[in-house]
Amino acid sequence: MREAKSKEQGARSERLGEGNDSMSGKDNGGLFRFQDLEIWKKAIEIRDHLLDLADDLENKKLYRFAEQLRGASLSISNNIAEGSGSLSKKDFRNFLNIARRSAFENANMLIVFARRNFVSTADKDELLDKLEQECKMILGFMRSLED
Repeated sequence: MREAKSKEQGARSERLGEGNDSMSGKDNGGLFRFQDLEIWKKAIEIRDHLLDLADDLENKKLYRFAEQLRGASLSISNNIAEGSGSLSKKDFRNFLNIARRSAFENANMLIVFARRNFVSTADKDELLDKLEQECKMILGFMRSLED
């Protein structure tokens, strides 16, 4: 009887995503649904490039700029992820708006850093294009969540 109950509880946990895989990033019933969102995937791609630039800034001993860029680069994907855990569409849209504004913050830093020759014009232009695409994707997704 005890063994049957334990098996039943284990099956229930698996269905609810409560097993060991719930934190692994594996498909577990959608606990971390942000991983399936194209806007999150694009944000991660952009973040990787921005973190590489932050490393370059740090190598140039521009520590404060590197730190600022790291934080802002994480903010896009972090807000998408955090918002996806919201219980309401309105709350999710708010987090998406913050993610979109973080993309603008990153764009501003790239422009300023390029003007000071801290980053190349090629890197700036490539990332500005990606950030613009990301903003459009986020806005489109926000509109799809309207009531």
